[in-house]
Amino acid sequence: MDLQTCKERLEANGFTVRVFETREAAADYLDVAIDGKTVGMGGSMTLAELNAYERLSQHNTVYSHQAGGDPAEQRRLAATADVYLLSANAIAAETGELLNIDGVGNRVSASLYGHEKVIFVAGRNKVSPDFHEAYQRLRNVVAPKNAQRLQRKTPCAAKADKCYNCSSPDRICNGLVVHMKPMRGMPTEVILINEDLGY
Repeated sequence: MDLQTCKERLEANGFTVRVFETREAAADYLDVAIDGKTVGMGGSMTLAELNAYERLSQHNTVYSHQAGGDPAEQRRLAATADVYLLSANAIAAETGELLNIDGVGNRVSASLYGHEKVIFVAGRNKVSPDFHEAYQRLRNVVAPKNAQRLQRKTPCAAKADKCYNCSSPDRICNGLVVHMKPMRGMPTEVILINEDLGY
């Protein structure tokens, strides 16, 4: 499904959506749109590929557990920021839904409440035709690759091939959140980028 159709389905659900051809254009937009704010960031390879932390830190106060300092404290501060940035692990284009799976819960909980605005940033590789395919992407692509990147001791991390539905204490797929529509009182924007970004 093309990004324009995905955009239309997301907009029909009440999300504000912008489509950019390149990561540079998306990063430029975010750099202008977010100014003089406190910004929380969830762990995201997509945001790292946009250099979002480096760029936004020049004129905002940005909290990210991936950028140094005490991770627990950074997660706590990010949860109370004016603006929260994260990626979507998958987008069900047919129904215009955003899916995220999480191990600690900081990303998914922060996407639900407490900010002036939430912004999802996703490359075209995150777009799946329907909910079933999006969910399969979470379990068999996203979680194994992230577990391997984070050097977790899970069966999926060994090969980064599929979910084994393990009970490892290092398991990173403990909670699933589906955004069907923006949460009441919290504007939610989706940035779609016509490049493959993140997992």
